[in-house]
Amino acid sequence: MLILTRKVGESINIGDDITITILGVSGQQVRVGINAPKDVAVHREEIYQRIQAGLSAGDKKDNL
Repeated sequence: MLILTRKVGESINIGDDITITILGVSGQQVRVGINAPKDVAVHREEIYQRIQAGLSAGDKKDNL
């Protein structure tokens, strides 16, 4: 895993067409902006895990 330190307003580029920008920090929360092509799926980890488990975003874990 590559670990980088960025300040608010600074960015990280992945390849030629993905940019991740730090928008703000408040306590232990970080606001991140992601600019990527429409054909690149971008999900929060918990949503990605649900997709992998075959659940829709509206389903609850209790229904597994």
